[in-house]
Amino acid sequence: MTETTQEMPERGLRHYPVPLFGMVMGLSGLTLAMRQGELAYGLGGAMSMALYFFTFAVFLLIGGGYLAKLIKYPGAVVGEWKHPVRLSFFPAISISMLLLAVATLERNESLATGLWLVGMALQFVLTIAVISNWIGTRSFQHGMLNPAWFIPAVGNVIVPIAGVPLGYVELSWYFMSVGLVFWIILLTLVINRLVFHDPLPGKLQPTLVILIAPPAVGFVAWLRLNGGDIDAFGRILMNSAYLFTAIVLVQLPRIVRLDFALSFWALSFPFAAATIASFRFAAVTGSATHKLFGLILLVALVAIIAALLYRTAKAALAGKICIPE
Repeated sequence: MTETTQEMPERGLRHYPVPLFGMVMGLSGLTLAMRQGELAYGLGGAMSMALYFFTFAVFLLIGGGYLAKLIKYPGAVVGEWKHPVRLSFFPAISISMLLLAVATLERNESLATGLWLVGMALQFVLTIAVISNWIGTRSFQHGMLNPAWFIPAVGNVIVPIAGVPLGYVELSWYFMSVGLVFWIILLTLVINRLVFHDPLPGKLQPTLVILIAPPAVGFVAWLRLNGGDIDAFGRILMNSAYLFTAIVLVQLPRIVRLDFALSFWALSFPFAAATIASFRFAAVTGSATHKLFGLILLVALVAIIAALLYRTAKAALAGKICIPE
């Protein structure tokens, strides 16, 4: 029997979800990882260039859609802001801009500067706003805590990657400090939640992969701030990223069997971060082992992104995206 209009789920702009920006983060990560792979193996720049323009187009498309939602349905945006899980995804907007600034740096410094300045300012505002929500009058239960909470605060470590070469060194140190402090705080809370409380709900299981990102991105940022030298702390960050990658790989077969949701895009950027960090470590130290790790991770990343694009397109055609929860 055909569904009536009233029985069909309401879809469209009102339910355009902020976690869609996770797609931009993943594609930006792939672009940057591919560029590092090209540099490591002398492959030119055609592949990363194509990915760069594709990622920028996706950012404009998703950003334009969310701006239209903000204008037409501001109450729906407020509803997402008040959602205990989706709240943490709002800084994915500013992080997407910061990652695009990194990718733009060698192509157009003026555009990179503009993206970085806007992304940096928005990241500052969103970090303060989200943390204020966490410690304010709202009541958050332990079951609401998940690795996506790293995005608002720990995501600050991305700022120095473009900030240092653009000349904003002291600002970059501020954001790096905030990110590292909250990495320690949130890592403790998240591990406690994962070990001593109920398992994450199915849709949030993919966010476990986010555990890889803070030390991997932190290593790349630390390399910028440390003048390109790898010291003891840099090695701690790099090896911490490998530890969490190994832990995630054990969990991955179980995660990929779950029903697809937009949260699956959480698989993409952390693997990209580990790939970039591996290639950067290899470039500085000449380590063939880390160069091989980078290649293996890059191949896995390409497969992950391809699968995510396919499953996202399939879900969109089936009307399973932009629907009420």
